[in-house]
Amino acid sequence: MKSAYSFQCIVGACWVAVASFGCWAATGPWSQAPGLIPRQRAQFAQNHGEQNHGEQNPVEPTGRITAGGQTVRPVRDCQNSVRPCTQVVDWSQIRLCQALGPAAPHPIWGVDSLAGRGCGEVGWEARGCVDWQAYAQGEYVGHERTAHVPEYRIRVGDLLAFLYRLTREETGQPYELEVGDQIRVESLTGDNGSSVGGVTNDNIRRDLIVQPDGTISLPLLGQVRATRRTIESLRDELEKRYSQYYKVPAITITPLRVNTKLADLLETVDARFGTGGLQFRLTVTPAGKVYLPALGSVLAQGLTLDELKYEIDARYAVKIPGVEVTPLLVQRAQRYVFVLGEVPRPGRFVLEGPTTLMGAIAMSGGWNQGANLRQVVVFRRGDDWRLLATMLDLRGALYGRRPAPADEIWINDSDIVVVPKSPIQAADEVVDQYFTRGLYSIFPQFAFGRWRFGTFNTIGN
Repeated sequence: MKSAYSFQCIVGACWVAVASFGCWAATGPWSQAPGLIPRQRAQFAQNHGEQNHGEQNPVEPTGRITAGGQTVRPVRDCQNSVRPCTQVVDWSQIRLCQALGPAAPHPIWGVDSLAGRGCGEVGWEARGCVDWQAYAQGEYVGHERTAHVPEYRIRVGDLLAFLYRLTREETGQPYELEVGDQIRVESLTGDNGSSVGGVTNDNIRRDLIVQPDGTISLPLLGQVRATRRTIESLRDELEKRYSQYYKVPAITITPLRVNTKLADLLETVDARFGTGGLQFRLTVTPAGKVYLPALGSVLAQGLTLDELKYEIDARYAVKIPGVEVTPLLVQRAQRYVFVLGEVPRPGRFVLEGPTTLMGAIAMSGGWNQGANLRQVVVFRRGDDWRLLATMLDLRGALYGRRPAPADEIWINDSDIVVVPKSPIQAADEVVDQYFTRGLYSIFPQFAFGRWRFGTFNTIGN
C-alpha cells in the first residue's frame, strides 16, 4: 500500500508540473510565436539572442526584432540562419477603421512546398513567413488560382447545349431551289388566256411549291424539274419550252418562300416555349458521339468546345448554309472516387472539385483504428483502360509530421483508394477466424486453456 501511495504521489506531481508548464507556455513571452513548439521556441530564442548580442536591434518579448523603429519577424530558413522578414504592418498604408487584428492580412509562420526548390520533400524545419491570408475575412471567396485544366476536353456523359443562330450573311453562289420552296410563275402574254388550235388555255400565273420529287406542274408543260436550279436557270428553261405556244412568253419567276431546309432545322431546335431560345440539348453517348438534326452522328469525345463548333459549322455549311451553331457545356459527367478498407464509411463519392488523396479519405469519414496509413493503395485506369497502381505513405501527413508530403496526390475519376489493415490488425483477424470462431467453436474445451485430452471422451460418448 505504501509503494502504491508513493506512485500516486509521483504521478500527481508530474501532472502538476505539466499543468504549470502549459500555463507558462500559454501566457509567457513565447505565446505570440505561432507555429513553434516549446523546444523549438527555446532554440530559436537562443540562436536569435546570439545573433543580436551586442547589437542595437534587441529582441522583444514577442519574438520580433525592433530595427529602425519598425517591427519585423525573424525567419528561420533551411540553412538554420535567421533573417528579417518583410515588414508586418506598413503604417503609411493604414486606413481609417481598417482591421489590424490577427485576422488582418499579414504573413504567418508556415511551410511552402516550393521551399525544396525541386530537391525533395521539405519538413517543418523549412518554415518561414508565408502569405497565408491575403484576403483576411474574404479568404473563403478569394484566390482565383489558376484554371483547373488548360482546356476542357469533352467526355462521355457530358450534357451539351447547341445554340442555333441565323447568320444572314451573303453567300458566294446563287441560290438553288430546294424541295418545299414556294415560287410564283407569271407571264405577260400567257396570263390573259389564249387559244391554241381553237382551245383556250388557262392562265400561266400561279403559286407553286416544289414537290418532293423536285418538280413543279405548269399548264401545257406538265412536270418541270426545279430543284438544283437557280431562279434564272429555271426561267430560261420555261421561256424555251413556252416559246412553242407563245411568240414572246415573257416568263417571270418570283421566290415566295425559300431556304426551307434551314427553316425546318430551326423549327426542330426551337425551344422558346421550353428552356428558351433555339437550342438543342444532348448527352454525349458512350460511343463519344452526339446526334444533331440533318447531320446525324458527330464525334465529340476528346474535342474542345471550339473544335466541336468548327466541325459542326463546316458540316452545316455543306448541307444547310446560313446557320451557326455554338456548343455549350451545361453539366459535366459525374466523377467518382471509391474508398474502401479501414474507413468508417466506405463507398462511392462524387468529385465535385479538385480532390486529393487525403480529401478522399476525409469524405469517407477518416480512418479506423488499426488502419495501415503507411501503405495506402490507389488503383487507376489509364487512357487505354490498363490498370495502374501506386502505394503511398500518409501517416506522417495525417499525424502532422510532414507539412508537404509528396504522397498527397490528386485523385482521378474512378480511382479506387484502399486503406489496408495494419499487420497487427491482420494478425488479430487471423486469430479470430481460425481460433475464436474456428477451433474454439468446435472444441470449447480449448477456450480456457484446459488442454486435457481426456475431455474428448465426452465427445466420443
